[in-house]
Order: sequence, then structure tokens, then C-alpha cells
Amino acid sequence: MGQRTPDTGMDLPGVAPRLRALRRRGGLTLEAAAERLDLSPAHLSRLETGQRQPSLPLLLALARTYGTTVADLLGEAPPDRDPVVRAGQVEPVEAGGWVYRQAGGSRRAVQALRVHIPPDAQNDLVRTHAGEEWLYVLTGRLRLVLGGSEHLLGPGDSAHYDSLTPHRITAVPPEGADLLFVHTLLQSHIGDLCLGGGDRPLRQGAQRHTDPSRSPEGDIHAE
Repeated sequence: MGQRTPDTGMDLPGVAPRLRALRRRGGLTLEAAAERLDLSPAHLSRLETGQRQPSLPLLLALARTYGTTVADLLGEAPPDRDPVVRAGQVEPVEAGGWVYRQAGGSRRAVQALRVHIPPDAQNDLVRTHAGEEWLYVLTGRLRLVLGGSEHLLGPGDSAHYDSLTPHRITAVPPEGADLLFVHTLLQSHIGDLCLGGGDRPLRQGAQRHTDPSRSPEGDIHAE
């Protein structure tokens, strides 16, 4: 039996080796991971050896840092996933004028979407967050601003970039634009990454901020 602590109220015998494996898979030293978690290396070491058990808030922070879910940390078996996404089974979701359709499985290391962007929606939002993004224009024209550079993309054009670079995605009037969009979920919690970011999308000139209190759980969320 694993150790029981007042923080969790439950035995978590399998968490320690998974924490160590996830840290090593991410190429993090004990010191580097502890700094990200705002823990001492000694505390993290005790978690990885099973001498201490994490509380629920710490489980959430660990999942966020290692780019996974609490269910994965606890060793819960993932539900069966259908590898095929049928067009007739996908319901569109509208947020901020953009229309999103799931084009891949949820709760994976990457998320794939079909997106329609009207020409007058979210024109002043600048985003920045951990990960990578890839997009492919299906119809219409797209304006992509990356840092200080601006790119006009038409049907068949694509872009692949580090999403830590401040970026803005808008459709060129008078048409909207339709695109395929893929982004990574690693090192950011899933709920904030649907064409948004590990941080809130920023309006131009706004200061970037991070809210560490958010949960790493969730699926599609559009800002």
C-alpha cells in the first residue's frame, strides 16, 4: 500500500514512478522541474520516491508542468478512442465570431481543428503561449502576423511556427477564410489552447500575463 497523507486522503502508489518518468521524458533535471513547480528539489525528490504524496492542487500543477492530465498521473486507463472523425458527427462551436470544428481526437498531444474566420472577427487579438502551431489555408485569404513580420496566405499556403512568438490571425476582407489548424498541447493546459494560448489572448498593446490557478483539464476552449 502507498503512503496515506491528510492532503489527499488516498493511496497513490503508482504516482511516484510516473512523476519521475514524465520529468525525464521532458528532459528536465530535478532542480529545473522543482523551480517550475515552485518546490524545493528535496520535496520533489520525495514525491518521486513515494516518501510524500501530492495534494490535489499539486497534482494539477504537476500535470500542467509535464503536459499531461491528472488522470494520466493517477494511472487511469484512457477511454477507447475512435481514430476516425466523421464529418456528420462534428458539431460546430462558435466563439468570438470564429467557428471551430474538431478534426482530430481530444486529449492528445496535438489538437486538430477546422476553423472558419470571418473578415471582421478578433482582428486585434495577439496571442502568445507555449507550443507550436501549424495552419493550412483551404479557402479565402489569411493575414498572419508573427512578431514584427506580416504574411498574406492564400489557398494551399501553410505556416508552421513557435507559438511563443506573438501572433495574430485574421481573415482578409471581403471574404472570410477557412483553414486546417493543428497545435500542440504539451507544456500548456488543454483548455486554453484552441487558437488561444496558455495565456489569455492579448489585445494589441496589452501586457502578457499568466494565471497559474487555472486547471489543466478540459477540451476545446475558444477565447
